[in-house]
Amino acid sequence: MSPTRAAIELVEKQVHDLCVLYARRLPFHGWHHVSFVRDKAVEFATGNGSDVAVVETAALVHDVNYLVRRNSSAAEGNGLRRDILTAAGIDDPDADHIDALVDEAEMRNRHRDISLEAQALSDADTLFKALPVTPVVLAHKYLAENGIGLRELADKIVGEQHTPHEEGFYFYSPAAAAAYTKWATANLELWRCIKESLDDPTVERLLTAVAS
Repeated sequence: MSPTRAAIELVEKQVHDLCVLYARRLPFHGWHHVSFVRDKAVEFATGNGSDVAVVETAALVHDVNYLVRRNSSAAEGNGLRRDILTAAGIDDPDADHIDALVDEAEMRNRHRDISLEAQALSDADTLFKALPVTPVVLAHKYLAENGIGLRELADKIVGEQHTPHEEGFYFYSPAAAAAYTKWATANLELWRCIKESLDDPTVERLLTAVAS
Protein backbone atom coordinates (compact mmCIF):
# COMPACT_ATOMS: atom_id res chain seq x y z
CA MET A 1 0.00 0.00 0.00
CA SER A 2 1.30 3.46 -0.90
CA PRO A 3 1.85 6.10 1.82
CA THR A 4 -1.14 8.38 2.29
CA ARG A 5 -0.94 12.12 1.68
CA ALA A 6 -1.17 12.66 5.43
CA ALA A 7 1.78 10.31 6.03
CA ILE A 8 3.86 12.03 3.35
CA GLU A 9 3.16 15.41 4.95
CA LEU A 10 4.32 14.05 8.31
CA VAL A 11 7.52 12.75 6.72
CA GLU A 12 8.03 16.12 5.05
CA LYS A 13 7.60 17.99 8.33
CA GLN A 14 10.08 15.78 10.15
CA VAL A 15 12.72 16.06 7.44
CA HIS A 16 12.19 19.80 7.04
CA ASP A 17 12.51 20.32 10.80
CA LEU A 18 15.73 18.28 10.88
CA CYS A 19 17.14 20.25 7.96
CA VAL A 20 16.35 23.53 9.71
CA LEU A 21 17.73 22.33 13.06
CA TYR A 22 20.97 21.07 11.50
CA ALA A 23 21.23 23.59 8.67
CA ARG A 24 24.86 24.40 9.46
CA ARG A 25 25.78 20.73 9.04
CA LEU A 26 23.95 20.44 5.71
CA PRO A 27 25.09 23.27 3.42
CA PHE A 28 24.82 20.92 0.41
CA HIS A 29 22.24 18.29 1.41
CA GLY A 30 19.87 20.64 3.23
CA TRP A 31 16.22 21.37 2.52
CA HIS A 32 17.08 23.13 -0.76
CA HIS A 33 18.44 19.81 -2.05
CA VAL A 34 15.69 17.63 -0.58
CA SER A 35 12.87 19.79 -1.95
CA PHE A 36 14.47 19.97 -5.42
CA VAL A 37 14.89 16.20 -5.58
CA ARG A 38 11.36 15.63 -4.25
CA ASP A 39 9.79 17.91 -6.87
CA LYS A 40 11.71 16.43 -9.79
CA ALA A 41 11.22 12.85 -8.55
CA VAL A 42 7.45 13.39 -8.50
CA GLU A 43 7.67 14.75 -12.05
CA PHE A 44 9.70 11.78 -13.28
CA ALA A 45 7.51 9.25 -11.42
CA THR A 46 4.42 10.75 -13.02
CA GLY A 47 6.10 10.44 -16.39
CA ASN A 48 7.21 6.81 -16.06
CA GLY A 49 4.01 5.53 -14.43
CA SER A 50 5.58 4.45 -11.14
CA ASP A 51 4.10 4.88 -7.66
CA VAL A 52 4.29 8.64 -7.12
CA ALA A 53 3.58 8.48 -3.38
CA VAL A 54 6.34 5.95 -2.78
CA VAL A 55 8.83 7.95 -4.86
CA GLU A 56 7.94 11.23 -3.14
CA THR A 57 8.40 9.69 0.30
CA ALA A 58 11.71 8.11 -0.69
CA ALA A 59 12.92 11.45 -2.06
CA LEU A 60 12.16 13.15 1.24
CA VAL A 61 14.27 10.68 3.24
CA HIS A 62 16.93 9.77 0.67
CA ASP A 63 19.77 11.78 2.22
CA VAL A 64 19.13 11.53 5.97
CA ASN A 65 22.37 9.54 6.21
CA TYR A 66 24.21 12.87 6.16
CA LEU A 67 22.62 13.60 9.53
CA VAL A 68 24.03 10.32 10.85
CA ARG A 69 27.59 10.60 9.55
CA ARG A 70 29.50 12.87 7.21
CA ASN A 71 30.48 11.53 3.80
CA SER A 72 28.35 8.41 4.28
CA SER A 73 26.36 6.04 2.09
CA ALA A 74 22.58 6.01 1.91
CA ALA A 75 22.54 2.73 3.84
CA GLU A 76 23.99 4.43 6.90
CA GLY A 77 20.77 6.42 7.23
CA ASN A 78 18.66 3.27 7.53
CA GLY A 79 17.90 3.65 11.24
CA LEU A 80 16.96 7.32 11.12
CA ARG A 81 15.02 6.78 7.90
CA ARG A 82 12.98 4.01 9.49
CA ASP A 83 12.33 6.14 12.59
CA ILE A 84 10.97 8.95 10.42
CA LEU A 85 8.78 6.64 8.36
CA THR A 86 7.45 4.83 11.44
CA ALA A 87 6.66 8.10 13.20
CA ALA A 88 4.62 9.10 10.14
CA GLY A 89 2.53 5.93 10.46
CA ILE A 90 4.03 4.08 7.51
CA ASP A 91 3.89 0.34 8.14
CA ASP A 92 6.91 -1.97 8.05
CA PRO A 93 6.45 -3.43 4.54
CA ASP A 94 6.14 0.03 2.99
CA ALA A 95 9.06 1.33 5.06
CA ASP A 96 11.15 -1.64 3.90
CA HIS A 97 10.24 -0.86 0.29
CA ILE A 98 11.10 2.83 0.62
CA ASP A 99 14.39 2.12 2.40
CA ALA A 100 15.42 -0.40 -0.27
CA LEU A 101 14.41 2.06 -2.98
CA VAL A 102 16.75 4.72 -1.58
CA ASP A 103 19.68 2.28 -1.67
CA GLU A 104 18.75 1.09 -5.17
CA ALA A 105 18.69 4.63 -6.57
CA GLU A 106 22.01 5.74 -5.08
CA MET A 107 24.58 6.68 -7.73
CA ARG A 108 27.18 4.19 -6.50
CA ASN A 109 24.68 1.30 -6.53
CA ARG A 110 22.48 1.85 -9.55
CA HIS A 111 22.58 -0.06 -12.83
CA ARG A 112 20.62 -0.21 -16.05
CA ASP A 113 17.76 -2.37 -14.74
CA ILE A 114 16.69 -0.70 -11.50
CA SER A 115 12.95 -0.38 -10.73
CA LEU A 116 10.82 2.39 -12.20
CA GLU A 117 10.52 4.03 -8.76
CA ALA A 118 14.30 3.97 -8.34
CA GLN A 119 14.70 5.40 -11.84
CA ALA A 120 12.51 8.40 -10.96
CA LEU A 121 14.39 9.07 -7.72
CA SER A 122 17.78 8.52 -9.33
CA ASP A 123 17.03 10.89 -12.21
CA ALA A 124 16.00 13.63 -9.80
CA ASP A 125 19.08 13.26 -7.60
CA THR A 126 21.38 12.89 -10.61
CA LEU A 127 19.95 16.04 -12.17
CA PHE A 128 20.88 18.04 -9.07
CA LYS A 129 24.48 16.82 -9.52
CA ALA A 130 24.46 17.67 -13.23
CA LEU A 131 23.01 21.18 -12.95
CA PRO A 132 25.45 23.70 -14.47
CA VAL A 133 25.19 25.80 -11.30
CA THR A 134 26.11 22.97 -8.92
CA PRO A 135 29.92 23.03 -9.36
CA VAL A 136 29.90 26.83 -9.27
CA VAL A 137 27.57 27.51 -6.35
CA LEU A 138 27.43 24.28 -4.34
CA ALA A 139 30.57 22.15 -4.80
CA HIS A 140 32.51 23.99 -2.09
CA LYS A 141 29.57 23.41 0.26
CA TYR A 142 29.78 19.66 -0.42
CA LEU A 143 33.48 19.74 0.46
CA ALA A 144 32.80 21.56 3.72
CA GLU A 145 29.83 19.39 4.67
CA ASN A 146 31.67 16.13 4.13
CA GLY A 147 35.15 17.11 5.25
CA ILE A 148 36.85 16.05 2.02
CA GLY A 149 39.22 17.65 -0.45
CA LEU A 150 38.77 18.62 -4.09
CA ARG A 151 40.69 15.61 -5.39
CA GLU A 152 38.52 13.19 -3.41
CA LEU A 153 35.35 14.81 -4.75
CA ALA A 154 36.64 14.78 -8.34
CA ASP A 155 37.61 11.10 -8.01
CA LYS A 156 34.15 10.30 -6.60
CA ILE A 157 32.24 12.12 -9.34
CA VAL A 158 34.25 10.72 -12.24
CA GLY A 159 34.47 7.24 -10.72
CA GLU A 160 30.74 6.94 -10.05
CA GLN A 161 29.36 8.77 -13.06
CA HIS A 162 31.61 7.59 -15.90
CA THR A 163 29.98 4.19 -16.47
CA PRO A 164 26.32 5.36 -16.35
CA HIS A 165 27.20 8.17 -18.75
CA GLU A 166 29.18 6.05 -21.19
CA GLU A 167 26.70 3.14 -21.14
CA GLY A 168 23.64 5.33 -21.67
CA PHE A 169 21.79 5.18 -18.37
CA TYR A 170 22.95 8.40 -16.76
CA PHE A 171 19.29 9.41 -17.02
CA TYR A 172 16.60 6.74 -17.30
CA SER A 173 13.77 9.02 -18.42
CA PRO A 174 13.96 9.71 -22.18
CA ALA A 175 12.66 13.22 -21.52
CA ALA A 176 15.30 13.85 -18.87
CA ALA A 177 18.01 12.45 -21.12
CA ALA A 178 16.92 14.71 -23.98
CA ALA A 179 16.75 17.79 -21.80
CA TYR A 180 19.76 17.34 -19.51
CA THR A 181 22.40 15.07 -21.08
CA LYS A 182 24.26 18.10 -22.44
CA TRP A 183 24.57 19.43 -18.89
CA ALA A 184 25.68 16.05 -17.56
CA THR A 185 28.33 15.68 -20.26
CA ALA A 186 29.73 19.14 -19.60
CA ASN A 187 29.72 18.56 -15.84
CA LEU A 188 31.54 15.24 -16.12
CA GLU A 189 34.13 16.69 -18.48
CA LEU A 190 34.68 19.60 -16.06
CA TRP A 191 35.44 17.17 -13.22
CA ARG A 192 37.75 15.14 -15.46
CA CYS A 193 39.63 18.37 -16.20
CA ILE A 194 39.74 19.20 -12.49
CA LYS A 195 41.31 15.78 -11.82
CA GLU A 196 43.94 16.43 -14.47
CA SER A 197 44.66 19.93 -13.21
CA LEU A 198 45.34 18.69 -9.69
CA ASP A 199 48.36 16.77 -11.01
CA ASP A 200 49.97 20.03 -12.17
CA PRO A 201 52.45 21.23 -9.50
CA THR A 202 51.70 24.87 -10.32
CA VAL A 203 47.99 24.31 -9.70
CA GLU A 204 48.83 22.50 -6.49
CA ARG A 205 50.87 25.50 -5.30
CA LEU A 206 48.03 27.83 -6.28
CA LEU A 207 45.48 25.87 -4.23
CA THR A 208 47.83 25.70 -1.26
CA ALA A 209 48.29 29.48 -1.39
CA VAL A 210 44.55 30.10 -1.64
CA ALA A 211 43.85 27.79 1.28
CA SER A 212 46.42 29.36 3.58
